[in-house]
Amino acid sequence: MKTKFAIQGMTCSSCQTHVERAVSKLEGVKSANVNLLSNSMVVEYDETILNDDKIIKSVIDVGYGASSVKEDTKVSKKEPKIDNQDSIKSMKKRLTISIIFWIPLMYIAMYHMFPTPQAIEEIFGGAENAITFGFTQFLLVIPIVYVNQNYFISGFKKLFKKMPNMDSLIAIGSSAAIVYGIYAIFMIGYGLGHGQMNLVHKFSMDLYFESAGTILTLITVGKFLEAKSKGKTGDAIRKLMNLAPKTAIVLRNNQEIEIDARRNFDGRYRGD
Repeated sequence: MKTKFAIQGMTCSSCQTHVERAVSKLEGVKSANVNLLSNSMVVEYDETILNDDKIIKSVIDVGYGASSVKEDTKVSKKEPKIDNQDSIKSMKKRLTISIIFWIPLMYIAMYHMFPTPQAIEEIFGGAENAITFGFTQFLLVIPIVYVNQNYFISGFKKLFKKMPNMDSLIAIGSSAAIVYGIYAIFMIGYGLGHGQMNLVHKFSMDLYFESAGTILTLITVGKFLEAKSKGKTGDAIRKLMNLAPKTAIVLRNNQEIEIDARRNFDGRYRGD
């Protein structure tokens, strides 16, 4: 039996390999072919041993989403359209929110490098405002982390399963910057409480919330451009496939016969 599945969460060829490998290991699977471009997978398996639910579970266990796609290949004469519009809209929304909060985050973190209004200096400048300086950056990075939480969920899940990918690197890098930033805020508070101004000054310069925000925002820019490119490529491939002839002329018993090009010479549909 052959079944097509829609796969969610794949971003690179490594993801494709992980999904394909996980499904291929299942008992009863004859073949598993994953298509990164269309976010789909076709599995041929022995239905007396295996079922769709077990295949979907194996995909979920390695950190991706999956659902079966029921389609009648004998009736459909057109290749299903590869539609990434939902993914592009979601990515655009994430990118917009990230940039909205990233710009003030970077400005506050680096304001001393630019011409600065006196009001900004009075709010964030000096050791007495170090807590405000650090905590404001922390508050601004929270929305960026929230809208890009998929990097952390997917990245750490794959890391714990000993299958790290790019999301794992993003999650580790940005998490390290945020955790150290929180530690720095506590140290600033300790320094202010004990009159250790050198400690306050040191950790005021060691806040890395803007680094975490920059990592997540720039990666999201790349993901957005990738999603748009992927959609255009998918449409181009679909149009190219539609150029293929729908019928073919074959010679049988010295007679030319026009047949459906989707059928094999024995009359069965390809893929049956």
